[in-house]
Amino acid sequence: MYSERQRQRFEHIVENADRVRSYMEGQTFEQFAANTMVQDAIERCLLRITEAAVRAGEDAMREAAPDVPLHVLRGFGNALRHDYDQIDLTTIWRTVQDDLPLLRARCAAALESEG
Repeated sequence: MYSERQRQRFEHIVENADRVRSYMEGQTFEQFAANTMVQDAIERCLLRITEAAVRAGEDAMREAAPDVPLHVLRGFGNALRHDYDQIDLTTIWRTVQDDLPLLRARCAAALESEG
């Protein structure tokens, strides 16, 4: 059972993942790479997602998304904040395409299971 704050964090993850999906809809990598406004919006959403995951807590994230290690999310958030000049667009693209759907699905399922 999750606390109300943990549920809110999962909701924030789902909401921001949905925003990212809407920003990326129909875009190729080349279009994404050419659109700094979309890049900035997606990076901001990813920052909120990583922060929400950290604030949800290790135990809640392990229970909700055992196949998404919190230390990886925390590290990615730190890189976005502190090493932003070293993150390339390919990393952002792959994260959005490959990793974010799983995290979103796990958090949505955790919310649904608590009904």
